[in-house]
Amino acid sequence: MKPALYLACVLPMGVLAQDADSGFDLRTSIGTGAFYTPQLTAPPRDGTPVAAGFRLMLYPTWKLSKHWTVSGAVDTHSRPYAYEEFSTQGYGVKTNVLQAYLSYSQVWNGGSVMVRMGQLSTAFGSFLLRYDDADNPLIDVPIAYGYYYDPVSILGHAGAQADVNVGKLDMRAQFTSSSPANPRGIFDRDQYGNWAGGAGYTIRQGLRVGVSSFHGPYLDRQYEFFFPGEAPPRDLPATALGADAQWGRGPWNAYGEWQWFQFDYHVVPTVRERTGYGEVRRVLTPRWYLAARLGYIRANAFTGYNEYEFVAGFRPDRYQLVKIGYEIQQGPQFQGAQGNTLGVQLVTSFRAISIARD
Repeated sequence: MKPALYLACVLPMGVLAQDADSGFDLRTSIGTGAFYTPQLTAPPRDGTPVAAGFRLMLYPTWKLSKHWTVSGAVDTHSRPYAYEEFSTQGYGVKTNVLQAYLSYSQVWNGGSVMVRMGQLSTAFGSFLLRYDDADNPLIDVPIAYGYYYDPVSILGHAGAQADVNVGKLDMRAQFTSSSPANPRGIFDRDQYGNWAGGAGYTIRQGLRVGVSSFHGPYLDRQYEFFFPGEAPPRDLPATALGADAQWGRGPWNAYGEWQWFQFDYHVVPTVRERTGYGEVRRVLTPRWYLAARLGYIRANAFTGYNEYEFVAGFRPDRYQLVKIGYEIQQGPQFQGAQGNTLGVQLVTSFRAISIARD
């Protein structure tokens, strides 16, 4: 169970719903944060350098039977809250359904298979498995991930996915109605089939390496970077390749990803990007840890930059997590400390409902 604050409304815990043949379970994670960054004083916000916000994550799971389950992930957050929102317009609260799917699973000795259909997170990359503030030891996310105009969107899209595990090998294949670089709603125009998938191998306990990829049309006619006179979106695919690694031993945990992207155009040069990050966490005591992430992005269409984030984490109890961090963005477009951010985040998680029936 994630670190959480036990509230009076939480039901008593017996057998967890996901361990029984059927039942309903609702987990919640609430992140609140305060930030100081000169980015908030620059256009388009032109405000004060201080902001505060929140993110509420809801994870409902309805287990219909031993094999069938309905699951979801709902993200409600204020703007700005994510670091990428410091340099965008708009205030308010927004809700996104990241996942909402029906799944069938079968487990046998040494292996398992799961098939999912509905709203899904992309099968490309590995960070989205740790997107929740309670799972991410830092405050920001890696450069390639985000809500808006990032190579790998946090938002979900409609499709189907199969996951297979055999011994130390895990594999996944996904077909969706839009690209991880530009998720489209099921009623939006310009939806085109995209493939994504990956595989990983656990070399030994605590050490796993993996690869992933996606391919398919990514533009729509209302997209900011769809230029006049461009070819139809269906004729302009995006292609991505990635490699990732995870390692853990004793008080140490480390993660890393390298990714390459190509976004095809006809009237302007094709855009190519390379990005990567390395992340490490060191547990000092049962309550304290230190974490750091070093990342970069390079491209032929814009000026690349580096990103360095450092966080100290403290657990007041087993239900809460406090993070204090400082992030440095370094590149020609950042003058002095213009791209730097001081952030404080409190994460509270709890299981709000757990109803199980054998």
